Amino acid sequence: RGHNGWVTQIASNPKFPDTLLSSSRDKTLILWKLTRDDISYGIPRKRLKGHGHFVTDVVMSCDGQYALSSSWDKTLRLWDLSVGTATRRFEGHEKDVLSTAFSADNRQIVSGSRDKTIKLWNTLAECKYTIKLLPNLVF
Repeated sequence: RGHNGWVTQIASNPKFPDTLLSSSRDKTLILWKLTRDDISYGIPRKRLKGHGHFVTDVVMSCDGQYALSSSWDKTLRLWDLSVGTATRRFEGHEKDVLSTAFSADNRQIVSGSRDKTIKLWNTLAECKYTIKLLPNLVF
């Protein structure tokens, strides 16, 4: 069975072409096994729970072992996909976290929030730098 709310993001990894990870407004992530079956194209393998509000973004690490999610609960979570549990919780944003990404080597994490900040984190959930955006900044 799939999500009970809108799907907000889908993540994949070229090293694992038969795997997808989805995030949703139902506050969960689902790790999917893609199949070539005409009846069921995807089978949910693990449902990842822990966020207290809508999950807004999800990305997979380049090695496919971890996922990173952001949420309206003002946090990010680092997930170990082999067991399906959160290994770290990142707190520090004052409003909804809308986006997140891993660095190319998976050693740093970046997040963007409705609080008009971009934060740079290490994988131990320590915020190393905050960029405060100007309120009238136009791109």
